[in-house]
Amino acid sequence: MNAREARGAAVAGVLFLLVQVGALAMVGPFETAGYQAVEDPSDPTNSLVYFAAILVATALMLAAFKYAFERAVRAVVLLSSALVSWYVFSVVAPAPLIVGSVNVLAVALSIGVALALLVYPEWYVIDAAGVVMGIGAGALFGISFGLLPALVLLSVLAVYDAISVYGTEHMLSLAEGVMDLHIPVILVVPLSLSYSLLDDDFSGANDVHDNNGPDDAADDDAVNTDTGTADEVSDGGRDAFFIGLGDAVMPTVMVASAAAFSPAASLGVRGLPALNLPALLAIIGTFLGLGILLWAVLKGRAHAGLPLLNGGAIGGYLLGSVLAGIPVARALGVAAYL
Repeated sequence: MNAREARGAAVAGVLFLLVQVGALAMVGPFETAGYQAVEDPSDPTNSLVYFAAILVATALMLAAFKYAFERAVRAVVLLSSALVSWYVFSVVAPAPLIVGSVNVLAVALSIGVALALLVYPEWYVIDAAGVVMGIGAGALFGISFGLLPALVLLSVLAVYDAISVYGTEHMLSLAEGVMDLHIPVILVVPLSLSYSLLDDDFSGANDVHDNNGPDDAADDDAVNTDTGTADEVSDGGRDAFFIGLGDAVMPTVMVASAAAFSPAASLGVRGLPALNLPALLAIIGTFLGLGILLWAVLKGRAHAGLPLLNGGAIGGYLLGSVLAGIPVARALGVAAYL
């Protein structure tokens, strides 16, 4: 790893930290606002329903790319970005103007996010929108999935991610399809001050279906994690690498769930009242997984992100629970079934 790649890895770490700390800060406000998406967050079947929805969404996106309906995918993502952003802005934006029960400023900011992505989707616009979406999604799912459902969801998705990258390779096809759409399903980490996502046609990148890694003759790299990480090499050096937003959101679900549902006492951190030891160690575990993942992908090979990231978050959460004196059965969310 050279100096530019090390700086890029540090930037990726900052983006992950913003998502996880932001989601932690939203746990309390989202619960107060009643944003819990399910009636019973302790029901583990919620995880299976959500996983089924992911399979359907993935199939629809692959079909859209195959039959040239990319604009439909982009439109759905832009609308989703406005909706998820609204959840965040509705609890953090001041309310100088209320129409009925609607925070007009929050609505305006949410629409602004979608318009910015539509009009000028440069890398920093995509990253800013991706962080806001990651915060909102991580907190929403975190307060909607209790400890057992969160553990089930992250475990199933880790296995699915590995199969879809190393086995069927359809996640690599999905990653390849979204690269040109300039939408916040990826976080962009430029390694050059002159880098512009809008000017990048990805023509130098390898076929991401190649499970054998980079094309040595071309000296180019294409690597993948979850919803798509790809590295491009230009003039012998990397210009940027891309991390799937799902890679940041999914371990954050464990962090937020631990903060919302673990009986561990709050650590009393100012501004983060929901932070407890299991949530803190879930964050640390995520970053251990991220470090290993970035070390691997910067070698130029395709890798599934969620086995390392989710595994780190789960391992950290369980260790934090044990250190907090919580019985293992209760930490796993299975005490009620024993």
